[in-house]
Amino acid sequence: MAKTFLAELFGTFWLVLGGCGSAVLAAAFPYSEAASNPFGLGFLGVALAFGLTLLTMAYAIGHISGCHINPAVSFGLWACGRFPGSQLLTYIVAQVLGAIIAGGFLYLVASGRDGFSLTGSNPWPPTAGVPIPLVGMAFSLRWHWNWCSRSSSCW
Repeated sequence: MAKTFLAELFGTFWLVLGGCGSAVLAAAFPYSEAASNPFGLGFLGVALAFGLTLLTMAYAIGHISGCHINPAVSFGLWACGRFPGSQLLTYIVAQVLGAIIAGGFLYLVASGRDGFSLTGSNPWPPTAGVPIPLVGMAFSLRWHWNWCSRSSSCW
């Protein structure tokens, strides 16, 4: 169990570091600020960074833990009956800890960059976008439950 815990922790750390790190440190958006990073990745580069970090972890830890790297994936597999509930909490704790560690590491790296601030450019309050993912998650879970109840497998 410790091996799978460490695999999920490292996998989530790697995904947040590679994906979110590329967005925070190298995306250069909006493009009007290209002087600060003339070789910015843009949207496609950030998307590729997320995809490639997930691909590397699928090969590196897939045989150890299944490479869930996301609590939603672990929960979805459990809801379908393809993942034991006895391991669910361990996976989720490892994934959340990996994300927190990577977020802290990114904060340390990015705080040394000129012009970096945590205020962001979003004029909305931080809680303004909360209902959107909640509605999306509710819809997704409802669809998932309907699909699983009609077939013997989720896939």
